[in-house]
Amino acid sequence: MAMDVVDYEIKGSEMQFVEVELDPGEAAVGEAGSMMYMDGAIEMDTVFGDGSAAQSGLFGKLLGAGKRLLTGESLFTTVFVNQGSAKQRVAFAAPYPGKILPMNLAQLGGTLICQKDAFLCAARGVQLGIALQRKLGTGFFGGEGFIMQRLDGEGLAFVHAGGTVVKRELQPGQVLLVDTGCVVAYTPNVSFDIQYVGKIKTALFGGEGLFFAKMTGPGTVWLQSLPFSRLASRVFAAAPQTGGGGREEGSMLGGFAAGGLLGGLIGGDNDE
Repeated sequence: MAMDVVDYEIKGSEMQFVEVELDPGEAAVGEAGSMMYMDGAIEMDTVFGDGSAAQSGLFGKLLGAGKRLLTGESLFTTVFVNQGSAKQRVAFAAPYPGKILPMNLAQLGGTLICQKDAFLCAARGVQLGIALQRKLGTGFFGGEGFIMQRLDGEGLAFVHAGGTVVKRELQPGQVLLVDTGCVVAYTPNVSFDIQYVGKIKTALFGGEGLFFAKMTGPGTVWLQSLPFSRLASRVFAAAPQTGGGGREEGSMLGGFAAGGLLGGLIGGDNDE
């Protein structure tokens, strides 16, 4: 199957979405639940796997779906085909604050490795697979960087990163140490390994985790300032159900005074 060459426009600042323009007969593949809106002549179909030519036949579809299951994604993707006689548009929205990155796989050598939840959508023909880290230590301690998605093809793919995005070009032998959750994507010639932080005190009390992702050039690395796991942990820690902050978070009296003493007075549960 030939790669569809699509036009696109990324809109918004912090909560972005990408609008893809499809010529008649062209199609885009989106992560399940990412579609924001589409024109009337676009036909939507849910497929097993990623819908690429490499996954034709039952075995290919099962293999593709199994790879997606390993990366924590849905077994299904959605294909949006322009069945009309004029250009039509379909939009895909980012799931949380950050940036949408257009990746031209042809310019990146045909392959991109990205975090398992980073893929948003792509032109039809891009293959979605998995990239398992080869080193045993990386597998045990790599955390978010152990099982990643592999995007193959010659077309456009769009990945989402949290917060602000930094692109680093690594020279041969150049080493970059990164929090494992902050790695969005990298080209396959970059060596990915895990490095221990080095000091027991730093490991226990530094708050940065026990291991870094060690990225060694040559190649390109994209980093995000706000991994979703970090955002989720802060939200969970602040939730009232977990004993975190509540409505009285800004008060110096805290939850005891406002929720206990004052709450009792206002609620009328005093005996007097």
